[in-house]
Amino acid sequence: PLLLHLTPVQRTANALALHARIDTTMELEDLSVAVTGGASGLGLATARRVLATGGTVTLIDLPSSNGADIATELGDGAIFAPADITDEEQFAAALDVAHERGGLRGVVHCAGAGRKMRILDKNGKAGSLEDFEFVIRLNLTGSFNALRLGAERMAQLEPIDGERGAIVMTASAAAFEGQIGQINYSASKAGIVGMTIVAARDLASKGIRVNTIAPGIMDTPLLARLREDVRKSLEATVPNPSRLGDPDEFGRLAVNILENGYLNGET
Repeated sequence: PLLLHLTPVQRTANALALHARIDTTMELEDLSVAVTGGASGLGLATARRVLATGGTVTLIDLPSSNGADIATELGDGAIFAPADITDEEQFAAALDVAHERGGLRGVVHCAGAGRKMRILDKNGKAGSLEDFEFVIRLNLTGSFNALRLGAERMAQLEPIDGERGAIVMTASAAAFEGQIGQINYSASKAGIVGMTIVAARDLASKGIRVNTIAPGIMDTPLLARLREDVRKSLEATVPNPSRLGDPDEFGRLAVNILENGYLNGET
């Protein structure tokens, strides 16, 4: 109400002063962001959102993926860098591609997978250690690679509005409420949640923020393979809205986390 008694010039000046005090965003326009798992699903949706903000995006996905075609489809702001995220040399080289595009300022780590297993099989035999270690290595070790290799490059940059960059990792609702057959997947995603606050504290002195998204049931290419009745049953488990999540909703949140300079250490 007090603003009503000010002249238009005074109102504008006050609004600009307030904006200056609270504007701690890292605008992505012209900044380089790497997205792992960027050839499909959550990663591709995030890449589209980064490009919509005016940023450039490096899609990091397996050499066997269609990442090159996707990058061409997305246009000049996108490039494909093939890599296995569990391979340090390959992953580092792919992040270098993003870093060479003006300095790596953001990493959104979406790459990961599950492999159904149980502690005991139907005959009472011990579950596969290989299946457990495969998922832990892919999801948890892969996330640690994204943290350490991404941060290594960001730390070389000059700060923008007090920060050098931001990293967004992907956990899952299964980190908190895993289902039967998800012992390996839940353990790996819970590990990502556990790393988040530690990583944020660890990298605070470098001006690098770390946050994690733990999505529920998302309509990704993996779920697209399921029968329609199975998909409907999954939708019915979500009270409101009673549907699968749209990957674009994940992408919008990931970009907001990158840009929101006061959000740190949160899942």
